[in-house]
Amino acid sequence: MRYLEKDQLNHQDSFNPYFMKTKLLYILMLAFAVQCFGQRKYAADQYFKEYAYTKSADLYKEIFMKGDSSKLVLERLGDSYYYNTQALESELWYSKLINNYGSEVLPEYYFRYAQALKSNGNYEKSDEIMKKFRSLKSDDTRSEDLASTPDYVSAYSDNDKELINIHNVSINTQYSDFGGFIDNEEFYFASSSPKASSRNRLYKWNSQPFLDLYKADIQVQKFEDATDESILELSDKDLLNSNINTRYHEANAIFTKDSQTMYFTRDNYDGRRRGKDKNRETHLKLYKSTLKNGKWSNVEELPFNSKDYSIGHPALSVDEKTLYFVSDMPGGIGATDIYSVSVDGENYGVPTNLGKEINTEGREMFPFISEDNVFYFSSDGHLGLGALDIFESKITNNSFSKVKNIEAPFNSKMDDFAFIVNKEKNKGFFSSNREGGKGDDDIYSFMISPKPIKPCMQSLNGIVTETITGNILPFATVKLIDTVGKVIATKQSDAQGAYSFTEIPCESSYTVLGEKKNYKSDRNSVTGTKEDGKVLKADLSLEALIIGNEIVINPIFFDFDKFNIRDEAAYELEKIVSVLENNPNMVIKIESHTDSRATKAYNRRLSTNRAKSTRDYIVSRGISSARIESAIGYGESQLLNDCNDANMDKCSEAEHQRNRRSKFIIVSGNINNVKVNDPNAVPLKKVDPKPGRY
Repeated sequence: MRYLEKDQLNHQDSFNPYFMKTKLLYILMLAFAVQCFGQRKYAADQYFKEYAYTKSADLYKEIFMKGDSSKLVLERLGDSYYYNTQALESELWYSKLINNYGSEVLPEYYFRYAQALKSNGNYEKSDEIMKKFRSLKSDDTRSEDLASTPDYVSAYSDNDKELINIHNVSINTQYSDFGGFIDNEEFYFASSSPKASSRNRLYKWNSQPFLDLYKADIQVQKFEDATDESILELSDKDLLNSNINTRYHEANAIFTKDSQTMYFTRDNYDGRRRGKDKNRETHLKLYKSTLKNGKWSNVEELPFNSKDYSIGHPALSVDEKTLYFVSDMPGGIGATDIYSVSVDGENYGVPTNLGKEINTEGREMFPFISEDNVFYFSSDGHLGLGALDIFESKITNNSFSKVKNIEAPFNSKMDDFAFIVNKEKNKGFFSSNREGGKGDDDIYSFMISPKPIKPCMQSLNGIVTETITGNILPFATVKLIDTVGKVIATKQSDAQGAYSFTEIPCESSYTVLGEKKNYKSDRNSVTGTKEDGKVLKADLSLEALIIGNEIVINPIFFDFDKFNIRDEAAYELEKIVSVLENNPNMVIKIESHTDSRATKAYNRRLSTNRAKSTRDYIVSRGISSARIESAIGYGESQLLNDCNDANMDKCSEAEHQRNRRSKFIIVSGNINNVKVNDPNAVPLKKVDPKPGRY
């Protein structure tokens, strides 16, 4: 309702024993290669999801060098560098992506490629790619308006002229609440929230109840923190009478200045049945009602309605002689356009399209005219921050000035619409499905102070420590990552393990990622508040991969009675690969152990095969086999508890799990000044065993 409805083998060879043996060996080798390839892909995907773009770029690059130049791999390579602000590398991989796949590539990658080219100073090539972007997505105004507004994101996002308090009103629900009109300190709006006294039939489009019209009282309240700032609040939500609300949709009510006439949008419904077009679809119509004895009555539809297309979203001119509305009627410019029609009592003129000054090939909707004759509407066709943005145009002698985006905080990366402001233009309402809301669409109030203010900024501090000892960890890399996964700042913890990010916009959400060679990374989520100058805290704890004379990772799990490397194990083994890459002189040996269940001979064979599979994976990642002194399975010969043959049935799964382990012992290589077999080395951390066999 807020949107208008609407290979072949030679036969003789197959009997050749030598051929069959060779064929079997080939199949086994091929299967192993495919398995390793899949494991690497899994690990790369996991690192990408964890914002570890350096590692994901390394893995995807190796996958590419092994022969996988698929569209996904090239996209991920480009993105791994793009999100890590490495423009030269991202330009290289985006170039390969577009050269190899051309028309199959989503338009957004052309835009990112152009941005990378521009960052590298290649403006001519960037302009060429933006022209291609426009040919692929001609309705995307980024390619059309960038010349006049190259910095539109910052231009539309920064408001240093006014203090604007945006408030999610208390009457919002988990359902759709939107739209609105102010009449006599009452606010009229639409909601799909369930009614206690109704069967609440569901609208198939969104599986929510049908929309009804409500009113609520408008109040100005002080902020709860007792500052001098105020918020605009709504309370005492009340459903309009049954003459207005039906079993189908009603929304977008407006009133004449004398409060005696209401225009509103409703499904094509006459009180008995819904009207439908030849395709059996029900469209929207405009209705009006007059106030009689305190109740809305005399509901009638406007004469220019049609059962074949939708008409809705009414707005009145200041002199009430022109009615504006939205329609998808034939002959329009875009998906939905805004029209006007003259009003003279009960007589209406011929609807007229407002033209290309207002309408685009996209959607225009939710018109509203302020007392000083400013025309507000929402559109996804004009240049904006999100899908629907709110725009304004001054009406002078029935002409419209150049459309202007009213910017943040009214507009966001999501849908923003149904803007309305009072006569003094210092308070009003709009609707949005932006992040942080209560439901589907929410109503937001705003109050404006013209006093210039300093942007609300905060800082983020933390300490990086080592997990087992709790000691400070100096010179770790700390990255600040935004909600789309882009690294926006990088710091290094000082000699005391401390790091700090300053000038962080209030109410922003980030991920803080800590990294250091030979340590497992750690992440922490941070969400800012409204308090200017507040210091946010996010400590990080990095677990050492090298403890004493071992490289310690999470348990390497195998399928029961199997020794092939699972995807999850490949992910963990990449940590061993990283340590060996970071320490080129290091030599290790691999030990694999089982529990006491099954025979001793069987367990020794199984653990030996697992140790060798583990070694083969590490070698497949480019680590020299000479750096792995041995890969030995000890079966059940070195149990850590009393769960031997005599007691196996008395032990819990967790106790057996403790004996099923793989160890990566450092044979040589002086690491972090910790000598091999150093009696003063930090003891191994005790890990709670996980249930399940492997």
